[in-house]
Amino acid sequence: QVQPVESGGGLVQPGGNLRLSCAGSRSMSSIYTKGWYRQAPGKQRELVAAIGSGGSTHYEEFVKGRFTISQDNAKNTIYLQMNSLKPEDTAVYYCNGVPYRGGVWGQGTQVTVSS
Repeated sequence: QVQPVESGGGLVQPGGNLRLSCAGSRSMSSIYTKGWYRQAPGKQRELVAAIGSGGSTHYEEFVKGRFTISQDNAKNTIYLQMNSLKPEDTAVYYCNGVPYRGGVWGQGTQVTVSS
């Protein structure tokens, strides 16, 4: 596929959990490090977490201890387990290579954390 396909978002109450999936694009299969980004209304897109092909991970400070990134290399798929969600986690979540080098963005998946 030409672009990544993200899924798993939804509406959840504060403190709730969600698991996002990203079926990577054809070009992403050759990228060493993949990651999840998010974009909240009125804000720039930001990196959330990244994972290398060997399994090394990186988390931005604002999700450390709450989010877990994982991957299935055979399926060219990455996941984001999000626990203890906060209202400030509300955003559209995307996957792409890390660092971003111009890969096609998918439609993203909306995560809304609200009571």
